[in-house]
This record gives sequence, structure tokens and C-alpha cells, in this order.
Amino acid sequence: MSIKYRIWKKFAFLTQPRMIWGYKRYDGIYLKNTRISNTTFIDNPDKLKIEDHVFIGHFNYIEASNGISIKEGCQITNFISITSHSSHFSIRLYGKHYVDFESHKGYIKGSVIIGKYTFVGPHCVIMPDTIIGKGSIVVAYSNVQGRFPDFSIIKGNPAKVVGDTRNLDSKYLKQNPELKDFYNEWAEKP
Repeated sequence: MSIKYRIWKKFAFLTQPRMIWGYKRYDGIYLKNTRISNTTFIDNPDKLKIEDHVFIGHFNYIEASNGISIKEGCQITNFISITSHSSHFSIRLYGKHYVDFESHKGYIKGSVIIGKYTFVGPHCVIMPDTIIGKGSIVVAYSNVQGRFPDFSIIKGNPAKVVGDTRNLDSKYLKQNPELKDFYNEWAEKP
């Protein structure tokens, strides 16, 4: 190995994406089983309510000015935007006059709630005023806004419910009955 490569390898951990175990929430609670990448940017962390056993991967943008709640056991993969406001309508309505106003018609604000043990695939956008029920799967490249029931398979742009994760899970639970108690522990609670 060249000297240059050995030096690079020794210090690469300082610049490369890596998962950081543990997260201290805005209210001082330490979530020891939560993992968040050093490349995920969280705007307004004081309005992000996150629970334990959450995984948030690399290169994500989480904008929580109007409140975001990520429940226990969620997996947020890579290259995902979760935002609690959007100006995409109002910027077109006002054009160059957008900067002249403090309040804008068409400006969308709303909280986001992602239910327990939900999986969000890569390259998804989750828009303001969205509730994703527990045990759901958001398929890669989906643009999600609205309300989605528990155990939804959510796909598309705009995203729609295309299936039920309980149908997928039942096959694995039948093959592995020792997991039923673990599954029911969270799935049967409201």
C-alpha cells in the first residue's frame, strides 16, 4: 500500500458517512438504541419527537419546524426528505414578489407522524400534514402526503396504498411461530 493510501485510510472515518449510536432528544432523554447517520441534517431538532430503536440512515434532510414524530422502531433509509412545511405552491403564485410578504397563500404547514416499526425506502419525500400508520412500508421513490392507515404498503407519486404489510408478515410468522409474541407485542397495541 502506498503511504498516501495508508494515511487516507487512517483518517477516512472523519469524513465518511457513519452511524452514530445513541441520540439525546431535545428534552434531554437519551435514546441508547437509536442510530442516526452523521450525514443526516435535522433542522429544528427541538420539534422532532423521536422514540428509541429508530434507525435514520445516510444523507437525509429532516425539517421539523411544525413538528415531526418518529415512533419506536422506525427505519428511515437513505436520501429521504421529511418536511413540515412547503412553499412549492406559494412560490409560483407570488413569483418574484414572494420575498415581499411574511404570510403566503398556498404555503403548506403541518406536522408529520411516522408510526411504529414503519420502513421508509430510499429517495422518498414525506410532505407536511402526513400521518403514516404503524407497521407500514413506504416504497422507494414515493412522494407521500396525507393519511395512511396502519400496515399500509405505500407507493407512488403521488403515493397511494397498494397493499397490507400483514399479508407479507403472515408468511414469516407462519414459518417462524416463535416470533408471534414479539410481533403482537407492538402490532396489537393502539
